[in-house]
Amino acid sequence: MANVITKAQIVTWLERSAALLEEKKAFLTELDSAVGDADHGLNMARGFAKVLEKLPSVADTNIGSILNTTGMALISSVGGASGPLYGTFFIRASTAAQNRQELEPADVVRMLELGIEGVVQRGRAEMGEKTMLDALTPALAALKSQIDSGAELPAALDACVTGAEAGVQSTIPLIARKGRASYLGERSIGHQDPGATSATFLLTVLRDVVKASGPS
Repeated sequence: MANVITKAQIVTWLERSAALLEEKKAFLTELDSAVGDADHGLNMARGFAKVLEKLPSVADTNIGSILNTTGMALISSVGGASGPLYGTFFIRASTAAQNRQELEPADVVRMLELGIEGVVQRGRAEMGEKTMLDALTPALAALKSQIDSGAELPAALDACVTGAEAGVQSTIPLIARKGRASYLGERSIGHQDPGATSATFLLTVLRDVVKASGPS
């Protein structure tokens, strides 16, 4: 297997992400009940169920189309902040994969960069405000550092997930500055951010799919 992510792996990633988000629905909802509307788990599971419905119609196209369709499905089916933010993430990320059947390591970095830029612009948030960006930002930094150093994708994605996991833990002592959680002020301290958690789940599944393909 070459040091790339194939279209088939992207489809598998989305399918397995949907399964994991359904499995973790109660956990994410529990996290959100402490700082939000107690609907993050339900919203993410519902959104990715809609993605599953749409995948067969685009599975034979290209990675850009698959990611764009994913984003549109999330925006159309998920309420609250999750749908627009995750939808924007996938739509922006898709522009790094237009007409592509596979992604080189640098493409994966660019995909994540563009997705995060979309989240920043849509949510008007930044690192340290107890949002999904607290997982995505260190994840991107770790991925880029590894790729720039010449690491293969599996190792780079390992570092990416480690960065995201550390980012999730970093949200616990933070005061929420965005969204409904911000209404709690200091009462949001001590709670793990659900958006950072779901973002880490997605990156973990991508890593696992790539690593399951075996050595290059």
